[in-house]
Amino acid sequence: MYLHLGQDTVVRLDEVVGIFDMENATISKHTRQFLSDAQKNGRIFNVSMEMPKSFVVCVDDTHTETVYISQISSATLRKRTAFIEDISI
Repeated sequence: MYLHLGQDTVVRLDEVVGIFDMENATISKHTRQFLSDAQKNGRIFNVSMEMPKSFVVCVDDTHTETVYISQISSATLRKRTAFIEDISI
């Protein structure tokens, strides 16, 4: 199954490690450092040029981390994953 992150970006649901609220998660210096390192390594993809509300961390089959910045709230993205789980049962 897939999770739509906004615009034309979808990710495989089994690659999603976490969905984080941008405002709350970036309070921690560890999270800010993680995002900074990901940006320096070219692993951040901004899904939209609108105000970011969440970020999604994914790990693919080769154990490569990718961070997607989305304008969709973390609550909405989480609801989408629950919807997908409900229809796949």
